[in-house]
Amino acid sequence: MDGTTTGVVLLAALLHAGWNAVVKGGGDRFALMVILWGVAGAVSLAILPFLAPPAPASWPYIAASVLLHIGYALFLAFAYDHGDFSQVYPIARGSAPLIVTVVSIGFLGAQLAPLAVIAVLIIIFGIISLARGKDAIQLRPLAYALGTGLFIAAYTLVDGTGARLAGSAHGYTAWMFALFGITFVALFGAKKAMTIRTSPRRFWLAGIGGGLMSLAAYWVVIWAMTVGPIAMVAALRETSVLFAAVIGAVVFGERLGRRRIIAAAIVLFGVVLLRI
Repeated sequence: MDGTTTGVVLLAALLHAGWNAVVKGGGDRFALMVILWGVAGAVSLAILPFLAPPAPASWPYIAASVLLHIGYALFLAFAYDHGDFSQVYPIARGSAPLIVTVVSIGFLGAQLAPLAVIAVLIIIFGIISLARGKDAIQLRPLAYALGTGLFIAAYTLVDGTGARLAGSAHGYTAWMFALFGITFVALFGAKKAMTIRTSPRRFWLAGIGGGLMSLAAYWVVIWAMTVGPIAMVAALRETSVLFAAVIGAVVFGERLGRRRIIAAAIVLFGVVLLRI
């Protein structure tokens, strides 16, 4: 993979960790998400005329993906309500490829190579290490983070199939984001309207910036997978785990002790190993 592709994938990883940090530090996270996903949806809606429409066979997958993304957004907000950013983010991101692998083996008949078995065990160990506090596992943030990872895994499997059936990965993604943004705003916009109207300018800027970062990160990875090896792009994308650990310490003042640094690195190593 050439240096340009590597650089933009690393940028996508940073952007993904960045918009998650915006949600974590946003105060009223649901109000912020109404702005964030509304912006992502509006931009996607605006570019739809310039993209090839997805094939009819992909529309059930688009509908399923919209529902799964709503569940993902809700669990992500709950996870950040109860856990540290540098703890929740690596667990959610690290558990997703683990769940995809387990589902692929148990329900899709995929074969697991010995190296993949080792990778799965490494990820499990890293997640358990991240979930532990000083004395015991913190169950609530762990449950919400794993729930977030479950939704990530589910929409990954759905989108992977749907995009292939669509004939146009970009058209599929744009329609999914547009419908997701519209649905999320319709569900939560009225409830959070007062909070949004009375929020300071920086709250709006955070939501707008987060929405643009989310959309850009998603699109960059899709582009990179068309010009570089998919396994390498996916593995490099998971460096967002380490970006999140640094952001948690610098932005939120979370204690980035040696245990959490090592645990985040273990999760990242396991994910990379799983993608090989």
